[in-house]
Amino acid sequence: MIKRTVELGRARRQRPAGLGTAGMLSCRARSAWLVLALVLLASPVAAQEAADFFRANCMSCHSIGGGRLTGPDLKDVEQRKDRAWLQKFLTNPKAMIDSGDPYAAKLQQDARGVVMPTVPGMNAARAVALLDLIGAESKLEKSQFVGLQISDKPFTPEEIAGGRNLFLGVRRLAGGGPSCISCHAVRGLGGLGGGRLAPDLTRVYERMGSRRNLATWLSAPATTTMQPLFRGRAMQPNEVLAITAFLEDAAKQGGEADTVPLLNFFLLGLGGSVVALSSFGAIWKKRFRAVRRPLVRGEEHTEEE
Repeated sequence: MIKRTVELGRARRQRPAGLGTAGMLSCRARSAWLVLALVLLASPVAAQEAADFFRANCMSCHSIGGGRLTGPDLKDVEQRKDRAWLQKFLTNPKAMIDSGDPYAAKLQQDARGVVMPTVPGMNAARAVALLDLIGAESKLEKSQFVGLQISDKPFTPEEIAGGRNLFLGVRRLAGGGPSCISCHAVRGLGGLGGGRLAPDLTRVYERMGSRRNLATWLSAPATTTMQPLFRGRAMQPNEVLAITAFLEDAAKQGGEADTVPLLNFFLLGLGGSVVALSSFGAIWKKRFRAVRRPLVRGEEHTEEE
């Protein structure tokens, strides 16, 4: 019995030695497959993250294969400048321009003096991911970032009127985003005019340079204020087209937003305050007398006694 137990113990000690090597090899193989699987799964995720980042921060000024907007068309950009330079420029454009780099200065000149801002969240890893994305999109027959293609044909009165209704909020945006009048003003709106929290858009068409630039910007606003408002609630192409038509027409009318609405707002506020104070006075006047009269009469009765 003791001999059998000893033999079993030896067998158990010897058995793992043989199986240990095979087990280690099997474990390494599984680890390798796991790493490969994670890499394969991470690649589409990283590509999608880069695409979302490009759409939110870059598409308002750049296309990939759609021609120049405010900034240059990025199709085959690595054929014009090496990746190391591009990565450095993406990380801090202003520093590159301030350093006197001739190519950076030319980019600013071609953009009519507009300096590309440093994009929030940009870092070396994200710059590499964006360059990978641009390279992959450049090889496609038509990139998803080709941008809006708008005809030069004059807008119809119906399109302009539709854009005005969207701007005023008479017609709601399909995605549920806020109407433009909430923050912006345009000349000729009448009434109290538009909001004053953001720039006057009467001549934004002229500032953007073309209807395509304006429409592309509207489809993917890149400002830190508008991004949260339209995240997941982007305007539909037909809505972008209509608002572009309205703003182009507003620019043709000239001038800036009316100052009359501001005066109307002031007078309305002043009149409302007067009416409110008068109402309070009328409502509470008798109450004050009702409190004072018993007090006075009470004092008279006390003196008589």
